[in-house]
Amino acid sequence: MKYIIIGNSAAAVGAVEAIRRKDREGSVTIVSKEPYHTYSRPLISYLLCGKTDEERMKYRPDDFYEKNNVTFLAGKSAVRLEPGKKQIELDDGSVLHYDKLLVSTGSVPFIPPAAGLERVEKKYTFLSLDDAHALRDALFQTAHVLIIGAGLIGLKCAEGIADKVGKITVVDMAPRILPSILDEEGSSIMQAHLEKAGIQFLLSDSVQSFSEKTAALKSGKSIPFDILVMAVGVRPNISLFKEAGGAVERGIVTDAYCRTSLPDVYAAGDCAQSHDITTDTDRVLALLPNAYMQGETAGLHMTGVEKPHDHAIPMNAIGFFGLHIITAGSYDGDGIVIANGPDCYKKFFVKHNRLIGFILIGDIARAGIYTSLVRNKTPLDTIDFALICQKPQLAAFSRAYREDKLGGKTI
Repeated sequence: MKYIIIGNSAAAVGAVEAIRRKDREGSVTIVSKEPYHTYSRPLISYLLCGKTDEERMKYRPDDFYEKNNVTFLAGKSAVRLEPGKKQIELDDGSVLHYDKLLVSTGSVPFIPPAAGLERVEKKYTFLSLDDAHALRDALFQTAHVLIIGAGLIGLKCAEGIADKVGKITVVDMAPRILPSILDEEGSSIMQAHLEKAGIQFLLSDSVQSFSEKTAALKSGKSIPFDILVMAVGVRPNISLFKEAGGAVERGIVTDAYCRTSLPDVYAAGDCAQSHDITTDTDRVLALLPNAYMQGETAGLHMTGVEKPHDHAIPMNAIGFFGLHIITAGSYDGDGIVIANGPDCYKKFFVKHNRLIGFILIGDIARAGIYTSLVRNKTPLDTIDFALICQKPQLAAFSRAYREDKLGGKTI
C-alpha cells in the first residue's frame, strides 16, 4: 500500500501514527512545502518573545520520520492532483503514485485588497515559521508596528513582539477583539488586559489605503507605522483539491471518516470541514487537536479501520500576557454568568438540558470537565450542574458515572 500525505502538521502526524498502528509495511510519504521538521504553529509567537526555541517547537521528536519509516520530502510542493491516475505532480516535475492520499494542506493568510498595499515594503503575515523569521528580522526597538486584525493571530503576534518594539496599534473593523471566541463581556475584559500591556486598539474601523509608511483609515484617521502585519484571518488551502474536481464549500467536504468526493482521497486539518456537534453543522474548525483527530481518523480508514470522527467541537485554549482563556462549543443557548471581574470570567451556555458551550477567562482549572459535558452531550439533570459551575469536580457526578470513569473506584 502506498500512502501519500500532503502537508506536515498536526493532521499529518495523526495520520502517520494511525497508519503505523495498523500497517507497518506500506510506504508512507509526506510532501511538505515547508523545509522544517513538523512543528507546532501556535508557538511561533512564543518563539518571537523568547519563551521557546525551534527545538522545543517540534511537534514530534527528531526521529519521528525514521521511527515511522516515513519518506519526508521537505521543501516540495504538490502542484497537481490527478485522481483518475491516482497521482500527484510536484513542483520539480516529479510524479508520485498513491493508493491512498491525504490532503492536509492547512490554511493560507487572507489578505483583503487595499489601495497602495503593494507600496508597503515591510509587510508580513503571521502564520508560519518563515513568517516569524521574517518579522523577527525586521523588528527594532523603536518601531511602530501596525497590526490589521484583532483576532487570535493578530493578538498573538502583538504579544510575541511587544517587548521588541516601541508601539503596537491594532486595527479591526469589528467592534470588539477576539469576536470569534468571546462574547462582549469577555472581549472587554481581554481588551482592558491587553491595553495594560501597552497594546492600542482602533476598532470599528478599517484601512482605506496605504502609502509606504502610513495607513489611511475609513474613519479619517491616519496611522504612521514602520512595520505592517496583515493578520485579518486565514482561508482553507483548498486550491489543489478544488482544481482536481473535488467537492468544496468553505473547506474540503468530508464525511465522518474524512473521505472526500474523490476516490481514495481523504482530507484533514484546517483545509477540511468537520461536523460541529454543538451546532449540528459542517464547518471548518481550525484547531490543532481537531486536526490531529481528523488525521488519525483518516489514517485509520486508509488502512481499513472504521472509527468515525463524530465528536468535533470548537475549542480554544490560549493566553495573552499571563491571562488565559479556554472556550468551547457554541454560544446560542441561555447564558449563565458565574464570575465577572477584571481577571476572571466564567460563562456557561445551556440549551435543551445540555451544556453546549462555555467561556473561561482567568480561572481555567479543570476545564476538561466542562469540555467532556459538551462533547458527551451529558443531560444536566443527571449531575449537580450548579456545583460544577462553581467548582468543577467529579463529586458532582452520579456514583454510577464516577465508577464508570474511574474503573469502579469511588470518591
